[in-house]
Amino acid sequence: MSKTNYSYIGIAFVILVFGIIFIPKIVDRATNKDITREESRSVNVSKDDNIKKQSDLAFLEINGEAKKVPAFSFTNQNGKTISNDDYNGKVYVIEFFFTTCPTICPRMNRNLVDIQNTFPNNENFGVASFTINPEYDSSEVLKAYADQYKIINPNWHLMTGDEAIIYQLANEGFNLYTAKDDDVEGGFEHSGNFALIDKNGFIRSRLMNGNPIIYYNGMISEEEKIDDEGQEQQITMLKEDIKKLLDE
Repeated sequence: MSKTNYSYIGIAFVILVFGIIFIPKIVDRATNKDITREESRSVNVSKDDNIKKQSDLAFLEINGEAKKVPAFSFTNQNGKTISNDDYNGKVYVIEFFFTTCPTICPRMNRNLVDIQNTFPNNENFGVASFTINPEYDSSEVLKAYADQYKIINPNWHLMTGDEAIIYQLANEGFNLYTAKDDDVEGGFEHSGNFALIDKNGFIRSRLMNGNPIIYYNGMISEEEKIDDEGQEQQITMLKEDIKKLLDE
């Protein structure tokens, strides 16, 4: 027998072995959709199999579990009781503020009005604004504030209630710093960040350099672009991410 024939026999033997060993595995993986294309397309973003990732926005995870908005119930600017259940099925932004704030609150709420006007007549978008000065900020005061800033979205609730519960919601529920401080202008300190919530009540944000930004800077407008400390505005980013969640 010639060397050529031995070569053909060797090649045939290799093909036979490959077919016996690997083809059943490939068929099995394809049957179970466990192929490279499926593996690279992640749909689970936490250990909760019921949470499906439909956009590229991350879930904030604490100890391996997706963080959900804590339950709350307060009174809004129209004297109506509003709870987290009123936001079910809606994408919304959360802020902590007070109406007599002389520093960052006006900037934050002008930016939120800008966002409101970006999604006009969208019944699935809302805002939850919690006053950190409920002793002064009654429903009537909040209503006047809403009129002043031209807050017209029916799902934008400016809420007042028990001070201790509001502070617990801010500091423990969202880790958004809030405190009384007579030494600062206005008498209160609080975060200037916004939290973004999806339709199922989970805190969401985009990834930057592989990590979630967690919250969005609410103090710098799109027009300003950058502040005195060199930080870039994130309102454009927030608008884009609201749209992504609305489309989920």
